[in-house]
Amino acid sequence: MTDQTQYMTQEKLEELKQELENLKLQELPKIAKRIDDARQMGDLSENAEYHQAREDMAWMQSRVKEINAILDNAEIITTGGGNTVEIGSFIVVKVGGDKREYTIVGGQEADPTSGRISNESPIGSAFLGRKKGDTVEVKLPSGVQEFKIVEVR
Repeated sequence: MTDQTQYMTQEKLEELKQELENLKLQELPKIAKRIDDARQMGDLSENAEYHQAREDMAWMQSRVKEINAILDNAEIITTGGGNTVEIGSFIVVKVGGDKREYTIVGGQEADPTSGRISNESPIGSAFLGRKKGDTVEVKLPSGVQEFKIVEVR
């Protein structure tokens, strides 16, 4: 994981802290016990439970490192409210004849199907710094798409 700022809401920060605590205090000790129990069974070369537990342990240790890196680089965002699109802003845009609503969030909270787009995505980054009334052209895999910003909050 790179050392770049991870923008997120306070809620997401708390969710990640809770996940980290659960991994450290609950899940890792369970897996350590599984490994120990599997070791007690003898021949490790053909012990599927032992090998699976080791893989699970490696995955969880990797997740712990990932969460720590995210938390070390976390910056809390607040909801927008200004006239300029920034991380945390809610915007309404017109594309073609349709209106779409987006909230600009950090990569950890992106969910395009619910209108939460990352500030790092092509669309999200194109909106940053723009204002109500601006027309934004975004180069997408399907071609260039034009968005008119109707509302910023």
